[in-house]
Amino acid sequence: MWAILIITLPTQPNAVRLRLWRALKGLGCASPRDGTFLLPAEQAALFDPLAEEARAHGGSAEVMDLAPRSDEQRAAMLALFDRSEAYAEWRTEAEALAARLADLDETEARRRLRTQAEALQALQRIDYYPGPAAEQATAHLAMLRQALEARFSRGEPVAQAAQGLVRLDIRKFQGKCWATRARPWVDRLACAWLIRRYIDTEARFVWLPDPTHAPRGVLGFDYDGARFTHVGARCSFEVMAASFGLDADPQLQRMAQVVHYLDIGGIPVPEAAGIEAVLAGLLAVHPEDDALLEAALQVFDALHAAPASTQST
Repeated sequence: MWAILIITLPTQPNAVRLRLWRALKGLGCASPRDGTFLLPAEQAALFDPLAEEARAHGGSAEVMDLAPRSDEQRAAMLALFDRSEAYAEWRTEAEALAARLADLDETEARRRLRTQAEALQALQRIDYYPGPAAEQATAHLAMLRQALEARFSRGEPVAQAAQGLVRLDIRKFQGKCWATRARPWVDRLACAWLIRRYIDTEARFVWLPDPTHAPRGVLGFDYDGARFTHVGARCSFEVMAASFGLDADPQLQRMAQVVHYLDIGGIPVPEAAGIEAVLAGLLAVHPEDDALLEAALQVFDALHAAPASTQST
């Protein structure tokens, strides 16, 4: 259920029109068409003073309840409240700050971090239906804060990665047999690429039709009960990279954003659609999982090697 404001803004004075428009924008309303604005029903009272001001200056305004007649209508209305693009803009600014930390003094760095934190809080206040993008942004802010502390608070313990992930010694993970669910998709394929390229170059892979019957002695990833799987807002690729101390690599960070978006959703990434299309084609072309992985390795190699400028266009 939503509250809907049907409003005709007064023609004069212009200052009132501008004030009402800014207020509606600041509330984070959805707008299915000109002159109509939506908020969750529990936020209906926020419309009342705006409606009164519009009527007091010669405009018209009515606040009513709105209920969808089908699941399709409900989904369409919810989509109007999607904040994914706003979170993407926020992350771009946060990444710019992370890239400049080495050039800033502590006072300026902390001031900018507060600005980023406040911007995220403002966005989350009008994110009435938070989803993966909100969780991802919160995790990103935590990593940015951790990077700042590492830069200016030397000597802080770093035995654990973010979100309590224990830092692992790659030397103890050589020549192992790794297992995940059969017919791997983006997160599992990316994890296998990370294993083969960064963690265990001699890795062998087992593709499990039923992960509840994984053989003894394998290192599992991306299934319930696996050694490496989702933790908090992180997908398995992000967890594995952090566990082995690889998450500071800018190229791997960009890859993680693609994998996260395709696996969980959240903050959009421009190149995700192209990677998804290519991987879907490989999945259709290769009925054998070993062959699928070998083909996917080349895709992830190319994504990793692509300059940052081409990944953002």
